Amino acid sequence: MEWTKEQRYRSMDDVNEEEIQALSKLVNQCPWRQSFHIQPVTGLLNDPNGFSYFNGEYHLFYQWFPLGPVHGLKHWYHTKSKDLVHWENVGLGFAPSNEFDSHGAYSGSGIEHEGKLYLMYTGNTRDDNWNRHPYQCLAEMSPNGSIIKMGAPVIPDVPSGYTDHFRDPKVWKQGDFFYAVIGAQRENETGSVVLYRSRDLTDWQFVGEVKTGLGEDFGYMWECPDYFELDGQGIFLFSPQGLKAEGDSCQNIYQSGYVVGSPIDLEKIELKHGPFHELDRGFDFYAPQTTVDHLGRRILVGWMGLPEIDYPTDKHGWAHCLTLPRELTVKEGKLFQQPVDELKLLRGEKVETSQKVENGTICLDNFDGDVYELLAEFSGSTAEEFGLELRVGENEKTIVKYDRAAKKVVFDRTMSGEPFAEEFGTVRKCRLEAERISFRIFVDVSSIEVFVNDGEEVFTGRIFPGKNSNGIRVFARGGQTNVQIVKWDIK
Repeated sequence: MEWTKEQRYRSMDDVNEEEIQALSKLVNQCPWRQSFHIQPVTGLLNDPNGFSYFNGEYHLFYQWFPLGPVHGLKHWYHTKSKDLVHWENVGLGFAPSNEFDSHGAYSGSGIEHEGKLYLMYTGNTRDDNWNRHPYQCLAEMSPNGSIIKMGAPVIPDVPSGYTDHFRDPKVWKQGDFFYAVIGAQRENETGSVVLYRSRDLTDWQFVGEVKTGLGEDFGYMWECPDYFELDGQGIFLFSPQGLKAEGDSCQNIYQSGYVVGSPIDLEKIELKHGPFHELDRGFDFYAPQTTVDHLGRRILVGWMGLPEIDYPTDKHGWAHCLTLPRELTVKEGKLFQQPVDELKLLRGEKVETSQKVENGTICLDNFDGDVYELLAEFSGSTAEEFGLELRVGENEKTIVKYDRAAKKVVFDRTMSGEPFAEEFGTVRKCRLEAERISFRIFVDVSSIEVFVNDGEEVFTGRIFPGKNSNGIRVFARGGQTNVQIVKWDIK
């Protein structure tokens, strides 16, 4: 079905209860609803927003179009958790409701200040000729969860030299000041990020464009910027649109990545850093956001999906989910991502095995499943390649393997089930040199997240297999390997 502009920009006030009930019924009959990932009750989820630890709980909002699996009039939907594992759907955080966010409450971030959680976001507006004007807006959430928007935007204009692609403020506090980075596009249609400063979150001054070592032509728009410091180093996360694919890198329609360097020089507005790294080597990952919690951990959540791609769940009235929360650490100029420790709370029944596999494939009996955590550790390998086949059915399987000859990790969803986005390829790879290889894998009904060698690399992908595709196999080709495998059902 083709969605018209009118359909995409309907207000929830114009929708009757019968329509919502019918959509909910369609969504709930979908065979690919997830079991332990955040997903929308109906419609489309995209960027994580306002991720914060506040008043004893983790709060996580996401971009939400309630009425279908398309990008339309964006709302903020609110979820919360005490443990990063069991999430409660609080409901609508806030809707577009005034002249400054009339065409969507776009992405933003949260920060605690004086006993309230402040949410800074981009209000999207369009005039009669469909010209865009973005406003940076502020809302405040009380400890009781009620959210009130400020009457006027806190940054009403786009600074000169930039287009109306100006969005996604990420706020932090340093010393006496609050700072915000905002994703921007220069008038010559190249991507950049700008810096603002405030003493009180309401009165913001433009400081300038952040100077990086990425050059003047690194994509045409930088979305969802995020800056933080970890172990004395400055880390800048962002989602640059328009990077060209090269070798195994930048194979998705849009990328998300980071640079690591010295802490940002707030006087010179300069970030000195090393090379750009992709955050996730898989198929479905974009617009990540981080927060720091009461334990001092830097935690990341990403959108498990991408813009401008049709997914098999679309015909069931919903699209996308969020990744599992990942704790970040930095080692030798590189970010490592580990599933937060609390995810062990999901572990149920456990099975384990040790195998020596030589030039062949072993089917693991009693290891079947469609929702589980699996840890596989390979050692003593002489094989040219070795790995796992997951969600195996008659004509279906998803492959996670190490190509020892090429020194590459490979994630292959060519036969994972209902195909989609094949124009961007069905295999993802990245180089990794190591003698021992471990895969820690979280399999949900329609997704896989693979953490390689304690999170040195991560692969995230949606898959849409049949419900009987539940087998697990281990293989080695061109030699042998030893493998220890532990699997936990997820409760």
